Amino acid sequence: MASTLTLGKALNAGLHRAMSADPKVLVMGEDVGQLGGVFRITDGLHAEFGAQRVIDTPLAESGIIGTAIGLALRGYRPVCEIQFDGFFFPSANQTFTQLAKMRQRSGGTVKLPVVIRIPYGGGIGAVEHHSESPETYFAHTAGLRVVSCANPEDAYWMIQQAIACDDPVVFFEPKRRYYEKATVDTESGHGSDLSTVTPMGDAQVVRSGTDVTVAAYGPMVKTALQAAEADEEHSLEVVDLRSLSPIDYDTLFASVRRTGRLVVVHEAPLTLGMGAEIAAQVTQHCFYHLEAPVQRVTGFDTPYPPSRLEEHYLPDLDRVLDGVDRAVAF
Repeated sequence: MASTLTLGKALNAGLHRAMSADPKVLVMGEDVGQLGGVFRITDGLHAEFGAQRVIDTPLAESGIIGTAIGLALRGYRPVCEIQFDGFFFPSANQTFTQLAKMRQRSGGTVKLPVVIRIPYGGGIGAVEHHSESPETYFAHTAGLRVVSCANPEDAYWMIQQAIACDDPVVFFEPKRRYYEKATVDTESGHGSDLSTVTPMGDAQVVRSGTDVTVAAYGPMVKTALQAAEADEEHSLEVVDLRSLSPIDYDTLFASVRRTGRLVVVHEAPLTLGMGAEIAAQVTQHCFYHLEAPVQRVTGFDTPYPPSRLEEHYLPDLDRVLDGVDRAVAF
């Protein structure tokens, strides 16, 4: 059955379906219960599944992740909501030193199927600590899977795949895309078998082109597609990376070998961002196919600015097109 859903509603539907299918799935976080979350992603789940499965936690992110680790050790599959991206850092110790390490430390005998949902990125005019892009911290940490949805269809299926995964998954949600709508096929052709949909670790070519590959993820996928639509001189191929750890380099390399050029786009700062690692890998593995150096279009190496200045900080259509121009200038 196909439905028109916002990205936020698609996440809600995916959570509902996962909780209905497995009584061991729990949702926990600040205000996720009766309020339904700040962005209403968990709306209605408390009424449906009760307070023992949709848990309003204290305002203590370290406690949320620490408790989730204990629940996972006892066989549950907790889904933790970090209310805003900038609120994650109090839980860094539990995430980086325990959650990410325990499976390897135990020789694979201990599984920690914990999902950490993080609304991230800018574009909503929020105050300080509410518009960060911390994805590189997680992608740099071995033992964590890191993914980011960019549209309602992926939101619906990827959240279910993340919950079903036996590894800890950090699930980044582009908060400024929460209210954008698209058709989501919630049943037809897929049924209840998650193996029949695109794996959450796979990148997707969301627009074919011949001149330049533009790789993006999360909130920047729409911006990249808008740039491709606006560019009347060049044919841009847009790749939605979807997974940041591991990255599906096979799909990306194949695209770059077709086009000979790559522009990487993300909101996070330039230095040591995801684009740096991607540029290094593409240069190493596609060197003889590249017609120009890899270009990066990113946020700036500054703390996230006040909301009135964020439009100057965030990559937009014009900055993506400028990156394309730099790539084809060689």
